[in-house]
Amino acid sequence: MTNNDDTTNTDGRELRRGWTTGTCATAAAKAAYIGLLTGEIPSEIEIVLPGGQKPVFQVIDAKINGDSAMAAIEKDAGDDPDITHGAIIRVWVRKGEGVGFKAGSGVGTITKPGLPLEVGEPAINPAPRQMITDNLQNAADCEGVELAAEIEISVDDGEALAANTWNPRLGILGGLSILGTTGIVIPYSCSAWIASIQLGIDVARATNIDHVAACTGKISEKAVTRLYGFEPSAILDMGDFAGGTLKYLRSHPIPKVTIASGFGKLSKLAAGHMDLHSKRSQVDPAFLAKLAGEDGIAPEICDEIANKTSAGQIMEIMARNNLTLGDYVAHAAQAIALKEAHDSADIEVLAYDRSGTLIGRAPFTGRLT
Repeated sequence: MTNNDDTTNTDGRELRRGWTTGTCATAAAKAAYIGLLTGEIPSEIEIVLPGGQKPVFQVIDAKINGDSAMAAIEKDAGDDPDITHGAIIRVWVRKGEGVGFKAGSGVGTITKPGLPLEVGEPAINPAPRQMITDNLQNAADCEGVELAAEIEISVDDGEALAANTWNPRLGILGGLSILGTTGIVIPYSCSAWIASIQLGIDVARATNIDHVAACTGKISEKAVTRLYGFEPSAILDMGDFAGGTLKYLRSHPIPKVTIASGFGKLSKLAAGHMDLHSKRSQVDPAFLAKLAGEDGIAPEICDEIANKTSAGQIMEIMARNNLTLGDYVAHAAQAIALKEAHDSADIEVLAYDRSGTLIGRAPFTGRLT
């Protein structure tokens, strides 16, 4: 496949863009459909993306069997750390009536409401369905025939790959989703992560879950799951995207939200940062020393905190002096979160150390009860 669209990293290094699973499925479907119409599957195939771009893909496997044809494309995610990079996407196209979609091996099925597809549907999102239909219609027009095809999409080892995605907790079972809106993967844009957070909120609302946990990492996720006995659907893998999560909750409220985080990331939220990634916000020892002073901690200890350079060092001071600074940080973060969510939810905040031990808590306010 060809892709000359590059982007630039913050250090000046050019990063190569890639293709979504929806784009690769479109290329495979068009190649297979042409084979079904003409008796020969092309070795390379050009498709048209929603934005008008016309990438070309190499067909790595192909087969014609009577009234059906199969073509396969290897996904190239560019320089994005995508779990599906290198995945083989196969599409069987069969003669049918109208245009229909089917989940093959390695593509999931929707089992919970709240997603943009009905329960029981194959996890092939609306935008890829439209892209596939448009490109097959183009091929049908070129051959002077009416478009009528059943399209079955599969992903080699897709079920195993899906275990490392949000799909199981979203109720998408049996494999991956076929995704993409523009058809292009922009490296490190994190759009898929933010979209997954939003889908997690949508599924929770649709399944009447009234208490979810937004977690910044695996340690806090495991700890809050033990605390409340949450099912996977009640856990939001918020990561560094506190702002994006809270913003979505404004218009898609859930009554009770627990924010569970390591102390360092939580201290950034307490200081007003909405993006908790280390490249975009840092732990501020001076801010934490100020909070310590408000907690009545001795000035010499506050000075020691102010002169440290990491959250780990500050947690050592807290443990050594049996400080309640974690509670102060949790309450400060809670105030920021409630403001950012426009009071659309009652928010509890939990701070954990690196072993998963609770070291700070701001309990629910009870304001919505």
